[in-house]
Amino acid sequence: MAWGTADIGDQTGRTVVITGANGGLGEVVTRVLAERGATVVMACRDTAKAELIAEGISGDVRVKPLDLANLASVRDFAARTGELDVLINNAGLMNTPMKRTADGFEMQFGVNHLGHFALTGLLLDKISDRVVSVASLAHKHTPKLWIDDLNYEHRRYQRNLAYSQSKLSNLMFARELQRRLDEVSSPLRSYCVHPGVSGTDLFTRTETPMDFFGKGFAAVWGHKPAKAAESILFGATEPDADPHVYWGPTGGISQSRGPVRPSPSTKLSKDQDLWRALWEESEAMTGVTYRLPRPVDEAAQ
Repeated sequence: MAWGTADIGDQTGRTVVITGANGGLGEVVTRVLAERGATVVMACRDTAKAELIAEGISGDVRVKPLDLANLASVRDFAARTGELDVLINNAGLMNTPMKRTADGFEMQFGVNHLGHFALTGLLLDKISDRVVSVASLAHKHTPKLWIDDLNYEHRRYQRNLAYSQSKLSNLMFARELQRRLDEVSSPLRSYCVHPGVSGTDLFTRTETPMDFFGKGFAAVWGHKPAKAAESILFGATEPDADPHVYWGPTGGISQSRGPVRPSPSTKLSKDQDLWRALWEESEAMTGVTYRLPRPVDEAAQ
């Protein structure tokens, strides 16, 4: 399988919302989709930076404020957003110091998973085609999901494990959403992808010496943002892509680069009991309950 941006068809008439679009892979995805004719909504916390990027992109690009570390902002964004075809849950933080969101959640879990969980649930009845969640190779780097302490209230904070837990949660969420969509025979699809490794600003926010060389190391180890973004673009546009497959590069060191293919994931990430438990905890933590349509046979009764 050899897939690239040249394989993306005309996106005219489609509306795409992408979080974290003011740099890195989100900027690449925004640019490509807008050039193919899509209306792209850049959902960003730093709207000033996003506006500068939008000005340099030809096509219908719109900037709207969204702070995934604040559920009030998530709710406000969802309320102000109309019908859309694709939601891309792309924004993320990596290996940051211990901080908490406006709602008291551990920052990496709160932004990477809970913010997107709430956003997807609040927008779900407005989405006509698919949800794309961006996970990471880092989902492999945690030995378990601490379902009884997702918020780091009863254990020592380890930033690398917190990041891995959040990305494992992205993967489990996407899979559980697809399972639930299958259960009610919904035409909506939930994809999960990973971009491999790329030298973006994701590596410059740890507030450690790693900020000075991590981005350069990742650039050598992985591939350029234009290539890394291909798995996200694939998930967002490929008409017949299987939503039950975890898509991403499988080459290089530990699947860090290469073309988009079905990618391996851990045994832990396939634990359906944990999918359900994480979903229930996420609904309780965010106060967002998903309303999926009833199965066809139940609706007819």
